[in-house]
Amino acid sequence: MAMCRVRAEPLAIAIFARAPLPGAAKTRLIPALGAAGAARLQRRLTLHALAVARRAAIGSVSLWGSPDDQQRFFRAVQRCSGVDLRSQSGPDLGQRMANAFAAQAGPLLLIGTDCPALQPAHLSAAASALLDDCQSANDAVFIPAEDGGYVLVGLRRPQPGLFASIDWGTERVMAQTRQRLCELRLRWAELPPLWDLDRPGDLARLATLEGFAAWIR
Repeated sequence: MAMCRVRAEPLAIAIFARAPLPGAAKTRLIPALGAAGAARLQRRLTLHALAVARRAAIGSVSLWGSPDDQQRFFRAVQRCSGVDLRSQSGPDLGQRMANAFAAQAGPLLLIGTDCPALQPAHLSAAASALLDDCQSANDAVFIPAEDGGYVLVGLRRPQPGLFASIDWGTERVMAQTRQRLCELRLRWAELPPLWDLDRPGDLARLATLEGFAAWIR
C-alpha cells in the first residue's frame, strides 16, 4: 500500500487586516457598537487572528495591513510581536489577494480577521488538505463562510486568474470562485463552513464563544 505523506514545501500564513480606525473599521457594526466600539472590536479580532495563526505552528506568519502597513496599530503589533508586516496593494480584494500569493510564490494560507470561530485546528486541516499527497494533490483549499464567501483560501502556488471578476462582498463569492476553479482546471478541497462577524445580529453569536462575551461590553 502506498504511504501518504505531507510534502516538505515551506508553508506560510498571511492575515489580511483593516486598520482599526473609528468610522472606517467594521462599519456595519457601528449602529450597534458605535464607531469607537467597532474599531476596538477590529483591534481585538486582528490580535486574535494573529494568535490563532501563531498557535497553529505550521509556518511563518505575515500581517498585511490596509490601507497600508504604516498605520500606528500595525506598527505597534510589529514591535510587540515581531510579525512580518506588509501592505495590501491592488484596486480590489481579488487583486490584493493575488498580489499576496505572488509575493509568497509557494504554498500559502490566507485568512482575514472576521472569523472569531477560526481555530488552529482549522489551519492545520487546511494545510493538510493543501500539501498532503493523499488529497489528490489539491491546488487550493477553502473554508467557506456561511454568508457565501470564504474565511480561508490556500494555494499551492499563485493562480493569477483565480480572483479576477468576482463580486466581492456578495453571497456569490464562493459560487463564482468554484466556477473559476473549474475553468482553470484546478483541484480543490473545501472544509466545513464557518461564520463571519459582519452584522449586528452576529454579535449575539460572538457572545456564545468562550472568552468572547467581554469583547462586546
